[in-house]
Amino acid sequence: MIHAFIKKGSFQDSVSLMLISRKLSESPNVEEISVMMGTPANKSLLEATGFWHPQFSEATPNDICVAIKTAVADGTITEQISEALDAALKALAQGQQGGKRLLKARSWRMARQKLPDANMVLISIAGEYAAELAEQALDDGCNVMMFSDNVSVEQEVALKTKARSKGLIVMGPDCGTANIAGAPLAFANLAPKGMIGVIGASGTGIQELISQITLARQGVSHAIGLGGRDLTAAVGGISAISALRMLAADPQSQVLAFVSKPPAETVRKQVIAEMKTLGKPVVALFLGAQNPVRQEGNITFASTLDEAARLAAMLAHIQQMAAQQPAVCGGKICGLYAGGTLAAECAMLLAAELGLEADRQHQQGSMLNTEGHRIIDLGDDFYTQGKPHPMIDPSTRNQEIARLAQQPQVGVLLLDVVIGYGAQEDPASSLADEVKRLREKRGAAQPLAVIATVTGTEQDPQQRSKQIATLSAAGIAVMNSLPEATLLASQLIAPPLVGVTASAPAMLDGVSVINAGLRSFADDLQTNDISVVHYQWAPVAGGNQRLANILKNLK
Repeated sequence: MIHAFIKKGSFQDSVSLMLISRKLSESPNVEEISVMMGTPANKSLLEATGFWHPQFSEATPNDICVAIKTAVADGTITEQISEALDAALKALAQGQQGGKRLLKARSWRMARQKLPDANMVLISIAGEYAAELAEQALDDGCNVMMFSDNVSVEQEVALKTKARSKGLIVMGPDCGTANIAGAPLAFANLAPKGMIGVIGASGTGIQELISQITLARQGVSHAIGLGGRDLTAAVGGISAISALRMLAADPQSQVLAFVSKPPAETVRKQVIAEMKTLGKPVVALFLGAQNPVRQEGNITFASTLDEAARLAAMLAHIQQMAAQQPAVCGGKICGLYAGGTLAAECAMLLAAELGLEADRQHQQGSMLNTEGHRIIDLGDDFYTQGKPHPMIDPSTRNQEIARLAQQPQVGVLLLDVVIGYGAQEDPASSLADEVKRLREKRGAAQPLAVIATVTGTEQDPQQRSKQIATLSAAGIAVMNSLPEATLLASQLIAPPLVGVTASAPAMLDGVSVINAGLRSFADDLQTNDISVVHYQWAPVAGGNQRLANILKNLK
């Protein structure tokens, strides 16, 4: 049996009503309850799910429709549920976060007055009304995040096109997550502040990237959601390209990570073409797309979220270390290795990075000797005849390092430090002293970047962390792996990437948010000290479109 009643003129967001429905369904003698606003879409849903009652035909989009499935025949159950609903709505209205009462407004005009510097509108109202509010926000100079779904493709394209013409962005519809300048928007994660800018047409994809980047001990500058349809052929990646340009202009975002559900091929190509103009390293993950190459200019293609996060974290670490090294653009790379396999891998990686051929003969320990770049295995028989291995005695390598004083063309020196039983007691100190002497001989006119990797563990007699600390104190960049070391070396000697020059949008310096729809989103923003006003939106003229149009024309 269905009992029903209508609560007139009490508009609430859908999620709050769902939570209230669940709580009221636990009431005695109740099988199930549905609590919904009386919008046309919700009325159709009530009928389709078996909760329809003739009373609901009188409900407007500003009225709450309550349907109760119960075996109780009398009307007392309706009175009980009505009282419980009133109590739940009162508790909702009185909610506070952190002892601060949420700033609220019942009209757009009042919301703007209460937060005049608002530059972001977060919309989570019913989809049939979301586009109109989004257009109002754009007309008022605000960026838009549309959590709302059920917005037509035609409306999405029109809104995003308008936003682009105004230098703004529309994230969504059906955009589940974003984090702009530390402001968690919708289903967002807080991450340490860093230099990786994340863009995604996948809500959970963005969240997983941020999670894995954080685990890799790197931070995020901003995370911009696009909505699941943005990279479809119908929409054409309008917001994707806007987001890429925004982060390209943002000095905090030194590395970009991009994730998308399977995109339209034509749009994927268009987005890749845009990425190539940015002047920043980009990690791109197009799920389901077959990437014929691993690297394409400044773009590294990933196959999984985990891989994309690791690559972005590695590139961010390289950017951090590059900022600490002298400018050696155009210089040559010299690698002096104690470990033969390490020298071979370094030569292989460096040859791939620079488009060179590694040495196949390995005469006199030469692993690479092309176009002025050299990688030498100092553990080769040529160097160890009648002498201790360089892992035991540093004198051979120190002599080779000293010779670089007469080789001004060398701009980067690559080294390995191998610790453990049988190795030198303190190889890092020996290297640090030799590098210091070399730099003094070369002087400021012949800058030299020095990059090292450490092979060994914290439990070794030399203690890995102490070796790293000694090298770092001497101005030597210590990288986590040979791929990182060779990437850094290649970047240091390469001409700087040149991208499109533009001013970063103001919202990247900080957002002030008008929240329309789910109150919990506003509560979360306030908890994180983000300026926010909760716009208690309700359909104009009770949802009567004809009357709403008349009122709009009268303004």
